Amino acid sequence: QVQLVESGGGLVQPGGSLRLSCAASGITFSPNAMGWYRQAPGKQREFVAAITSGGFANYADSVKGRFTISRDNGKNAVYLQMNSLKPEDTAVYYCYVRRITPRIDYWGQGTQVTVSS
Repeated sequence: QVQLVESGGGLVQPGGSLRLSCAASGITFSPNAMGWYRQAPGKQREFVAAITSGGFANYADSVKGRFTISRDNGKNAVYLQMNSLKPEDTAVYYCYVRRITPRIDYWGQGTQVTVSS
């Protein structure tokens, strides 16, 4: 059974930084992709960043140049370094792992990120 646990959220001032972590267990499939979505109050969940098991990363335009995704395949962990945070980055951030074939997504419970002065 795949389980994902996020950590690292919190309250930060505009311009500050946070690092999110996601530890996965029960991953027996490869290749796969791991990444992050976020959902702000009253809005739909939106893609933030993803990285494949081969190390290819992609980002939403809104976070390019500010966020960096990385992963440790040995630990089945994915990280999101968030710099130059803005109030509009406030959301619940969800970690996911995607099985490629068949396509199945597994989700964490989410971690709150609040950017406010």
